[in-house]
Amino acid sequence: MPLFRRKFTPAGASPGVIADRDVDTDPSTFAVAIYNEQSLVDREFGSWDPGALSDRAGRVAWVDVRGLRDVDAIHSIGEQLGMHPLAVSDVINVGQRPKVDPYEGSLFIVVRSIATDDEGELAWEQVGIALNKDTVATFQEAPVDCLQPVRDRLRAGRQKLRASGSDYLACMVIDTVVDNYFPVLAKYGERLEEMEDRVLGGDDGTEVSELYELRRDLTSMHHSIWPLRDALSQLIRDPDSPISDETRPYLRDTADHAHQVLEVLDSFRDHAKGLVELHLAIVGQRTNEVMRTLTIVATIFIPLTFLSGVYGMNFDRSSALNQPELGWRYGYVAFWIVSAALTAILLAIFFRIGWLGSAREPGKPSAPRS
Repeated sequence: MPLFRRKFTPAGASPGVIADRDVDTDPSTFAVAIYNEQSLVDREFGSWDPGALSDRAGRVAWVDVRGLRDVDAIHSIGEQLGMHPLAVSDVINVGQRPKVDPYEGSLFIVVRSIATDDEGELAWEQVGIALNKDTVATFQEAPVDCLQPVRDRLRAGRQKLRASGSDYLACMVIDTVVDNYFPVLAKYGERLEEMEDRVLGGDDGTEVSELYELRRDLTSMHHSIWPLRDALSQLIRDPDSPISDETRPYLRDTADHAHQVLEVLDSFRDHAKGLVELHLAIVGQRTNEVMRTLTIVATIFIPLTFLSGVYGMNFDRSSALNQPELGWRYGYVAFWIVSAALTAILLAIFFRIGWLGSAREPGKPSAPRS
């Protein structure tokens, strides 16, 4: 997933201009639910039918668009619902920052829905929510319906949802998107525990790149929920918002969920950072162990190399001043005895200073001298 993704309009373009579209944009499907406490009309379309909202008769209408390829249909829906042109532009130009934009008589909200794909990679999509007096329009970037739980509750005839207004439906949509973060957080928590066990267990297969990738995903999630938390808090405190007093407690509950997600994300990011530092410390410790072993080997061979170099020189044996021991009968044996003795002395010194272990257990004082 890219660190930053946004559809940009040409420099100097008028506000509300639509950026160039990708040819692989997911096709659009449409669903309309018109309901009150006694009845529900739920229909789906392959192409937008402007007459789908003609007969509401005081009931709440929910228009759900999945996939943003049909720009003309999205413009048509925006005109029917009285959406501001800037809001329509934000729907189509995906990659918007999570936010709450109040307009005259309406409200436009951008949230990010996050999930994991089959390979465990993080995938997120933009969800735009347009709210007015009796209508909610949701625009999902991907064809996968992340709002199916809300649709199931509506079809099951849940009294609170069916008897409440459009503001409560919008609140439940936001709450569903925020609640979808928790299963993803649980998966990342399991990954962190697995990586911690691998790092502490000395698994050489643990790469710093894995830890950095995990931390980058957590940072991306943090950027997706942090602006929404502030926007919801501002919306709750705004006395002029279209959110009724009956719905505000549910909106506060959603904001509390967003706070909880952020707290868990901060904890996970600190944990991932600590694992990176721990992994690097363990790698450094192993490097020090290797260097110490090489130092011990080199130190042992330094005097042996000196002795072999001295006695490897060519001297006149007939002169008493030129290494008379070269003529000794047991000179070769004496050389190896001296070499072995030097090696034993060096190993004893290394053991004494703790390079090859300690003569006493760590943390225990030495026995008192008599």
